[in-house]
Amino acid sequence: TADEGILHATGSGVPPATKDYCIIYNSNWMSLPKSLDNATFVALENLTSTLLCSSPEAPSGLMKDKAVVVMRGNCTFLEKARIAQNSGAKMLLIASKTRLSAISDNKTDFEDVTLPVALIRYNDIVDMQLVLGNEINVTLYSPPLPEFDGSMVVIFVIAVFTVALGGYWSGVAELENLKAVASPGERETRRKKEENVTFTPVTVILFVVICCVMLLLLYFFYKWLVYVIISVFCLASAMSLYNCLAALIGEIPFGQCRIACCNKSIEVRLIFLAVFCIAAAVVWAVFRNEDRWAWILQDILGVAFCLNFIKTLKMPNFKSCVILLGLLLLYDVFFVFITPFITKNGASIMVEVAAGPFGNSEKLPVVIRVPRLEYSASTLCDMPFSLLGFGDIIVPGLLVAYCRRFDVQTSSSSVYYISCTIAYAIGMVLTFIVLALMKMGQPALLYLVPCTLITSSLVAWRRKEMKKFWKGNSYQV
Repeated sequence: TADEGILHATGSGVPPATKDYCIIYNSNWMSLPKSLDNATFVALENLTSTLLCSSPEAPSGLMKDKAVVVMRGNCTFLEKARIAQNSGAKMLLIASKTRLSAISDNKTDFEDVTLPVALIRYNDIVDMQLVLGNEINVTLYSPPLPEFDGSMVVIFVIAVFTVALGGYWSGVAELENLKAVASPGERETRRKKEENVTFTPVTVILFVVICCVMLLLLYFFYKWLVYVIISVFCLASAMSLYNCLAALIGEIPFGQCRIACCNKSIEVRLIFLAVFCIAAAVVWAVFRNEDRWAWILQDILGVAFCLNFIKTLKMPNFKSCVILLGLLLLYDVFFVFITPFITKNGASIMVEVAAGPFGNSEKLPVVIRVPRLEYSASTLCDMPFSLLGFGDIIVPGLLVAYCRRFDVQTSSSSVYYISCTIAYAIGMVLTFIVLALMKMGQPALLYLVPCTLITSSLVAWRRKEMKKFWKGNSYQV
């Protein structure tokens, strides 16, 4: 909604100190250079003691050939600009103590105004004088956003790691189940530990319908339901983190002392682990809007949530996988590409809900968030994030987990699992390429689903196991 640029300031020291600050400008009024090459610097004149809303406020002689900074007031930006231009100023900076917003005025009434006008934070003006001194030269420029950002690499690594590990963990659980079936003594113990939920074609369709209803409810009642989702995420992610770490701790043969309670005994280390996981979720809930570091905790909790979901939810056969991934692909494409033709503001329902509709400050914690790493005006003005929804990890991850379990059942040397994981990685790369080319949010399942389904089908066909792969366990029955 606003054009972001950079004010590059240099001090008078030797060597001169430099620092960049965020500015907001209107690209319809003026265009800024894209780099500092051949940039013209202008001396800064601090007039923040005035609003410059009338000609008598303009101090005589101080503004000529200067970049003037004045305070934001009740008069329009262009009124200030006309007064500054008539006084010989080369640039007008308007300091704001509130958040920076888009600069908009009726330009047709001020056609004679050609002075560059930009909005800057008042705190930045104070910082500029503290860091660079009183003799400061400034220039404005607005570098283009980079086509590719390093945050995409981080998201790629997180997504592929989570899918691969979730699939592998599901395979380990399947191997334990097979051993328990073969050993009557372990069968009852294993049944008590079993926490898996199996999806049938009917429950798959019901699940997709619930997803559609939930997304529409979030779109229309976001400001209330967002807190419900945050509460559910805290509870589910704490439990998931506990399950993930408990599986690791269970492999450590030390510190297994127990305490008895209510005719049951529990390991002391698991009590401390539960407290730690609950504390992690509570800390995130309290500081979730601290963009500088809260995203790290959200991503850790999110990865644990996805891992636990992939391991717990079992697809019984390839048929159920095709139905689930196919329906969710249609769901993703419809709510990203089709809904802009239906909504009043022409915005995608999926993108609106993911970003927080109507400028809502609370965001849904159902995404992996990584701050953009490439330097630009956006990273200076705000902290923009690259996002990947949990569904883009979990949904293909369920297919990867099925492939891994099928490998275990048929002793096929992980060929399905490895092939499907590589296909997922290729699908992610394809998503990022299209994202860079189209410069708009993409339904990642549009690329992930065909890559993973086609690859799995080709492997099964090549190995002449399609009927067994399609029907799963029921084939042997």
